[in-house]
Amino acid sequence: MSNIPKIVILGAGYGGVLTALRLQKELNYNEADVTLVNKHDYHYITTHLHMPAAGTDNPENARVSISKLIDEFKIDFVKSTVVQIRPQDKKVILEDGTLSYDYLVIGLGGEPETFGIPGLGEYAMNIRSINSVRLIREHIEYQFARYKREPHRTDYLTFIVGGAGFTGIEFIGELSDRIPELCKQFDVDPALVKIYNIEAAPTALPGFDPELVEYAMDVLSKKGVTFRIGTAIKECTPDGVVVGEGEEIKSQTVIWTGGIRGNRLIEDAGFETMRGRVKIDDNLRAPGHENIYIVGDNSLMFNPEGRPYPPTAQIAMQQGVVCAHNLVASIRNQPLKGFVFSNKGTVASLGKGEAIGIAFGKKYKGRVAAWLKKMIDLRYLFIIGGIPLVLRKGKFL
Repeated sequence: MSNIPKIVILGAGYGGVLTALRLQKELNYNEADVTLVNKHDYHYITTHLHMPAAGTDNPENARVSISKLIDEFKIDFVKSTVVQIRPQDKKVILEDGTLSYDYLVIGLGGEPETFGIPGLGEYAMNIRSINSVRLIREHIEYQFARYKREPHRTDYLTFIVGGAGFTGIEFIGELSDRIPELCKQFDVDPALVKIYNIEAAPTALPGFDPELVEYAMDVLSKKGVTFRIGTAIKECTPDGVVVGEGEEIKSQTVIWTGGIRGNRLIEDAGFETMRGRVKIDDNLRAPGHENIYIVGDNSLMFNPEGRPYPPTAQIAMQQGVVCAHNLVASIRNQPLKGFVFSNKGTVASLGKGEAIGIAFGKKYKGRVAAWLKKMIDLRYLFIIGGIPLVLRKGKFL
């Protein structure tokens, strides 16, 4: 009977992949059995999905084969869907089997948060995965084709994006670049196309620098985006959305980017959660479970001011590094490291050659910010796959 501890990592998002790659580097041979579970055989770059969703890039460029990232002699990869987590039994139930563990890392990613708005779950699309962005891309093109057959249906050419956070803003930046190409392709008058960005908060990009937000809204307004800020979506229907005091905006395309919650499997497992996210301790562990670590969208951590950190790729990556360190430390009976988030900056793209960002304590906009965004993307490719991955994928990002 082997006494080698078993580590199971659920999810190959930013947190899960970084945990696996660091364990691969830091563990000695036969020091632990590491298994990575993911429902796809690829890792996708979430921060790049807005481009293929709008049709300005190929979805293939946003994904990386897991086999190209991990060393199969050090990490077992299991392609399967997690059905249930049983902390009391130290078991994970998959759709086609069961895994037992000594240490568990949960990084299953988030789900769209609809805030109880009627119809959003049924009628809105989401930028959440390779498959979801393929659907959005094809759906948008299909609306132009439909309009050519039914030219009285201008709702086919009306596109509504709910939420003006980073995903929403980056998507409408790409969509506003894509629309002129589609108009040319389908011989449609560009004046007939409407893009609405609807946000309940009093500002776009809530919490971001006001000067840069103003710049972003100006750039996107000139590209044809109509902002409805401080306006809540009350209902989503098969025919569009209802906003404010009952105003209806007719559209066959509603894309919801207004929020992320944690994974329902975590709630079902009995962890105490807030919107599906677990308030973890300083060492990234679930309360009452010294052998269970939670990273990425599934974790909830608070900044020094007492506000929750937003679930970004940056924080998930840093959690993955610390999580791996603490797993190795646990196995070797060494002290654990507390997690301290180091904010390297934030950049949001606004379409081709345009972006806004804060990095190194300075504000950036326009082409310089767009270049900075590219550097951040290349740095991530280098972290997970070294120079070969940068050379293979870098030109597409």
